[in-house]
Amino acid sequence: MSWTIERRGRVAVVTMTTNPVNAQNRAFFADLHDAFDRLERDHTDSPVVLTGTGSRFSAGLDLGEHFPLFAGATAAVASWFQEYRATNFRLFTYPRPTVAALNGHAFAGGLITAAVCDHRVAVDDESARLGLNEVPIGIPMPAVYVRMLAYAWGEPVAARTCLRGEIFTPRQAHELGMVQELAPAEELLERAVALAGETPEDSIEPYAFTKRACQAAALRDIAELSDALDKELAAVMSSEGARHAHRRYWQQLKGRPAEW
Repeated sequence: MSWTIERRGRVAVVTMTTNPVNAQNRAFFADLHDAFDRLERDHTDSPVVLTGTGSRFSAGLDLGEHFPLFAGATAAVASWFQEYRATNFRLFTYPRPTVAALNGHAFAGGLITAAVCDHRVAVDDESARLGLNEVPIGIPMPAVYVRMLAYAWGEPVAARTCLRGEIFTPRQAHELGMVQELAPAEELLERAVALAGETPEDSIEPYAFTKRACQAAALRDIAELSDALDKELAAVMSSEGARHAHRRYWQQLKGRPAEW
């Protein structure tokens, strides 16, 4: 199901609707590209707000699709990763103001998708949870994402969240600087739209140039360091130790043995 794009004044609000929890799979990746194709075609000068529905922003990778993939050939994993990388990298470098309105839970890849937006507002709800739990379940964090998270949050917070796999409330995430603002659920979207629209209409191109300048060091590091390191990613992702962790987590999550 293609994502919806709704204009609120000059701001384009993109609502992720691939599946009820926005688990990230190939359909989700296709929907992201389709949405940004439409933004580039029909909303050229619009700032963008990205949000989810209900109590979920995004549950992260669809493990039912990806754990069997990681149990297969490393060449298939490497090919998949290039597709996955392209989604978040496209959002990271989008030349317009981007605001993530985290309406609820955001785990793993879902939180990365929020982090690569320029600004993040989270719902002020103590039942919501945010975190990068990849490493504890046997998924290495791609170097390109580590670098983008360091740009978004600073290196100490990026290292802590990636390595330890902690799960935070929105208030804890705000204290760490993972999100810049909190807002009540009924005001979240309104606040995100206001932030996205702060850049004047006649200053969109200066914003785009300045965004490139701000990201220049990160983009250099991704090209020279992260992409080279990520050539090892598929082998680590599908190593015997990682596969054991995947099966362990699947058993814990689903209450039944993995079938791969």
